[in-house]
Amino acid sequence: MPPELEQTLAIMTSHRAVLGYLLITRGPHPRMIRHSGIVFDGEQGKRYAAVVARIVETVQAGLEEIQGDDGLGDAGDESDLDEVRFMRIRTKKHEIMISPDDRYLLAVLHDPGT
Repeated sequence: MPPELEQTLAIMTSHRAVLGYLLITRGPHPRMIRHSGIVFDGEQGKRYAAVVARIVETVQAGLEEIQGDDGLGDAGDESDLDEVRFMRIRTKKHEIMISPDDRYLLAVLHDPGT
């Protein structure tokens, strides 16, 4: 992993409100590459990774469906399709921030109360 990324992840996890992060591969079988925080240890982490990947894929599919129906462009042209860049999901207890790119997903679990 590049030193810049290592440094960024270290700075991010040092923030007191961050409970942990997941770095996940994209594709048909997402897997956890790296994580921090006990909430992402073991089977719990694998479940989080699968759910985060499914959320991103579902939202992306929804965007593609809407764009195909909006009459504002050629739905068959891949270069014009909109794509998910960042998502923030807040629940009563936590907030999860997801930043997808072509090969990876970065998910950060945050306690908004701190």
